[in-house]
Amino acid sequence: MKFSVLAAAAVVAAALASPALAADPTGLWQTPTNGGQVRIARCGQALCGTLVTSAHIRQDPNARDEHNKNEAQRGRTLRNLPMLTGFTGGPTEWRGGSVYNPADGGTYRGTITMTNDDTLRLRGCIVAPLCKTQTWTRVR
Repeated sequence: MKFSVLAAAAVVAAALASPALAADPTGLWQTPTNGGQVRIARCGQALCGTLVTSAHIRQDPNARDEHNKNEAQRGRTLRNLPMLTGFTGGPTEWRGGSVYNPADGGTYRGTITMTNDDTLRLRGCIVAPLCKTQTWTRVR
């Protein structure tokens, strides 16, 4: 009897101590800057993300990637521009990916962390501790 009570207590304690699994990060996400929306999808074993819309795209649907540090890439349109590539891991954190920022044309090392079903944190770093973090909210 003592053993079964202790075993049941251990199971309950383990269940309470383990974190709940966050939602799948795939879907459409609202960024906090420029009215941006990014669609995150699975690309093979990794996560990737493309820019769907932003204030710049709504103003000019043919807006180009004019700040890209690679001059050959500056003719790309902002719509459907790859912004997130190569993120692996899960179920709540994906690392090792790249974050492209069309506002400055820079590419940064990144981490995606799901904080709940409808919120994620995207962290981009030139080199730690030179990092910026944004909170994105799920659109659908």
